[in-house]
Amino acid sequence: MKNFKHLFLAGLTTITLASCSDDDDAMIETDDGMEVDAPMLFATTHSGNIAGYNLDTGDSYTVSSDANDAEGIIYDDDADALIVASRDPLEIQSYSDVSMWDDMSNEAMANFTSSSDVMSPRDIAVSDDMVVIADNADTNGDDDDTPNGRFFIYTRTADGMTLRNTVMVDFNVWGIEFVDNTLYAVVDQTNMLASFDNFLSNSGDGMVEATKMIALEGIGRTHGLDYDDGTMIMSDIGEASSDSDGALHVIMDFDDKFNDTEDGATLAVEEQVRIAGASTMLGIPVNVSYDEDSGMIYVAELANGDGRVLAFSDEDSGDATPAINNMLSGVSAVYFED
Repeated sequence: MKNFKHLFLAGLTTITLASCSDDDDAMIETDDGMEVDAPMLFATTHSGNIAGYNLDTGDSYTVSSDANDAEGIIYDDDADALIVASRDPLEIQSYSDVSMWDDMSNEAMANFTSSSDVMSPRDIAVSDDMVVIADNADTNGDDDDTPNGRFFIYTRTADGMTLRNTVMVDFNVWGIEFVDNTLYAVVDQTNMLASFDNFLSNSGDGMVEATKMIALEGIGRTHGLDYDDGTMIMSDIGEASSDSDGALHVIMDFDDKFNDTEDGATLAVEEQVRIAGASTMLGIPVNVSYDEDSGMIYVAELANGDGRVLAFSDEDSGDATPAINNMLSGVSAVYFED
């Protein structure tokens, strides 16, 4: 059985977005300054708000940002900064001194932004000083149904972010995740997962082909994914018109299973664990974040109840009841930081 050391909120059905807090609960002093210490969960919304949850104390807050619509978020503990993909205005934003935010904070201002390169940003993946944005805008401009997508690759410094290059793919994109030098990417509108070995070696503009692409049996339409210590979590949004047919797929020993599945073949549903059903409240789980140490899967559920932040154990299966169920209207992405 997992030790749910980060599940201070376990068993609660609702977490409020405003509570009393102490700045010291979520930070420590380091040689480089402050950084988040307590396990935190961050979330973006389609209204541009950023929510933060301290999973040890139960304290939480929400702040407005420079984005009017945001989708995609990652915390950088070295810089004590959040990187946010803004859909309005179209740019990538960095917010510093995140450990200082609490329930007394009302507004966050980006300390720097990228140029306006992206058109429809969805997810973020980071490898060292490189930031990759998945963008699902129509890349060939013909507005037809031909699958296409692109990845914007930025070089990040302490005070800026510069577009290095843009690569295009022949499928619609959504969630992305680095595992070492390999980039895994959801093939949107399908049940497929693509991998790109040594992805960042693609240093020029132009088309790139996936190293490998497999199907996930049991998934209708995948969107979000996250990997930690050998386990991959993938979300299934089902029908876009439904707020109750979503699911999570837990794939333990993912590396071996992916490697053993030939290019173009299918990973059997028996090799996965599916969490789905009315009790889960999963309808359109657009984004997920996973912490293997505590065994918790955090979910941005967009449709059910107008938006929820949910959490499940990686030992759950079937019609499981979420351990955390917090209402957050228009939630678009979540990110766990220990």
